[in-house]
Amino acid sequence: MALPPLNSFRVFEAVARLGNLAAAAIELHVTTGAVSQQIKTLQGTLGVELFEKRGRQLVLTDAGRGLHQRIAPALGAISDAVQSFQHSARQSPPVIELTLSLPPADGITWLATPLFRFMEENHGIKLRVITASEFSQVDWRQADVAVVYGTPPWSGFWWRQLHGIRLTPVCSPQYLRGERAIHCVADLARHRLLHEDDGAQWRLWLTEAGATMGGMADVYFEDFALVLQAARDGFGVALSDETVSARDLDEGRLVQPLRLSTPAIHNYYCICAEHLRERPEVQALIDWVLSTAR
Repeated sequence: MALPPLNSFRVFEAVARLGNLAAAAIELHVTTGAVSQQIKTLQGTLGVELFEKRGRQLVLTDAGRGLHQRIAPALGAISDAVQSFQHSARQSPPVIELTLSLPPADGITWLATPLFRFMEENHGIKLRVITASEFSQVDWRQADVAVVYGTPPWSGFWWRQLHGIRLTPVCSPQYLRGERAIHCVADLARHRLLHEDDGAQWRLWLTEAGATMGGMADVYFEDFALVLQAARDGFGVALSDETVSARDLDEGRLVQPLRLSTPAIHNYYCICAEHLRERPEVQALIDWVLSTAR
């Protein structure tokens, strides 16, 4: 036998509890006629009388009393479950706070736009960004995950290389014109070389290019952002990666006068303390950084 509609049991329970069609109608926000029709349909389907009239009251028959004893707890359980679900749904999920340490913007512009997309897609995460270029500069009292420029190993930390950097000369577009234009490696002798280290990276590039000469008085910077700005402003030639300088190259602030590239001595790494990597939210942030780099 097919079960009667669940709503008919709900109406039956209200009438049985209140003993009055009108009172049940008020509680259920329907008409008295609708309540009466539901009771008649239920009784017809079950083939038994569930109520008998005593004055103005409706009293359960023995069959009705037995049915009520069985369905009242079930309907109560359903009501409790729905209320609990609705309460949980209204509760805002706890906000998880993570701190990501990144190098200065000029070193990692390729991560900036995806970073904002990550925050838009993960409303349950409150992301704080701090800056540090190298591992030794990261404030590990705050940072959960860091992107650093350097060379492992780092004891007590987990790391993955983001991408293998290959460096090539970059300079202002003005270096492609005029008498001092750069057309070959030998032309670098007429220009200042800009360094972000002690000169080791340029020496490696010049050796690969088969050159031994230096340029004008070289300039050494601690901050790679200053290196790139000096190159943009036409004060010399820097070594940079196509990924790091993608926006400058796309928008014409920098050009690559020579195509030879050499591996970087250092690279960018995603790194975190070993004990933090087990946290699901930290692992999710790491996975996102690695996938973005790829």
